[in-house]
Amino acid sequence: MDNLVAYSLLAVYSAMGVYTVAFVLFTLDLARRSAAAPASRIARPAASLVGGSGVVAVEGDAARPGSVAVIEKPAAESDAEPSEPTGATRYQRAAYALTVIGWLLHFAAVVTRGIAAARVPWVNMFEFGLTATAMGMGVFLLVTLWKDVRYLGAYITGFTLLALGIVTVNFYVDVVPLPPALQSAWLVIHVLVASLATGFFAIGAGLSIMQLLRTRAAARGAEGLRFLQTLPGASTLESLAYRVNVVGFVFWTFTLMAGAIWAERAWGRYWGWDTKEVWTFIIWTLFAGYIHARATRGWRGSRSAWLAIIGFSAVIFNFTVVNLFFKGLHAYSGL
Repeated sequence: MDNLVAYSLLAVYSAMGVYTVAFVLFTLDLARRSAAAPASRIARPAASLVGGSGVVAVEGDAARPGSVAVIEKPAAESDAEPSEPTGATRYQRAAYALTVIGWLLHFAAVVTRGIAAARVPWVNMFEFGLTATAMGMGVFLLVTLWKDVRYLGAYITGFTLLALGIVTVNFYVDVVPLPPALQSAWLVIHVLVASLATGFFAIGAGLSIMQLLRTRAAARGAEGLRFLQTLPGASTLESLAYRVNVVGFVFWTFTLMAGAIWAERAWGRYWGWDTKEVWTFIIWTLFAGYIHARATRGWRGSRSAWLAIIGFSAVIFNFTVVNLFFKGLHAYSGL
């Protein structure tokens, strides 16, 4: 068992090393896109009316009565946003390949930890962090088979690397037996779907962040981060984020239901207003509101993006602050 635990840690550190290189390459790809992105022409107001005289003044030309000015639409209002990102660079291809290798090492760390413990590897904060980040990275790789979202590579590798580093350095504990309340098949179901939901919410938040940046870039024209001009348009990013978050919401709904059933089996009640239970419901409410408001109230653009980001922030708060600083029946940090 000790050998497997050591191999698991070795695989964790190896995955972190590979993710680091992938993060650097994804960042270099964004930097090269910024350097190569053509500067957008920002049209100045081409004409102005002189009050009540019927004279149109054309920039760069003498004002002539009855002349017609052709007014170019400003860049912020342009409809010529790309619907798909530009082709992958060699940095992006190399970074993506390294991300796959890093995920295989990451997955091996999860499996060897589970074999060493002779149970599922997610009964404390270290193990859940290890498994949930592997799930999140797996969701990213899965989504790229559906849509090319490799432009999120720097975000997802950076987030995974940071989370892995924190849980490994601060929350690591040795393999311990299961507490009696966790000795249930619902442990597998409940935490598995929660991890999947977290992965989808993480991708949705990344797309929403890109949407906000893309909207700002469109408003400012050539100023700011020019690589954003190579990404899909803000409406496309918003649509992708919505679809991903809907999948995450389905998994989170099942997480809430499975948790209630498990609570009845373990403690004799479906709901007890435990801190963890309350925050799980708050997260469900946030994403239910996000889906409902976008579908029926016309909440589009920045408002829906911010709501998705707030929802994912609540997930992170639930895993970190609630686990560390609140007491309750769900206090399984292992620390």
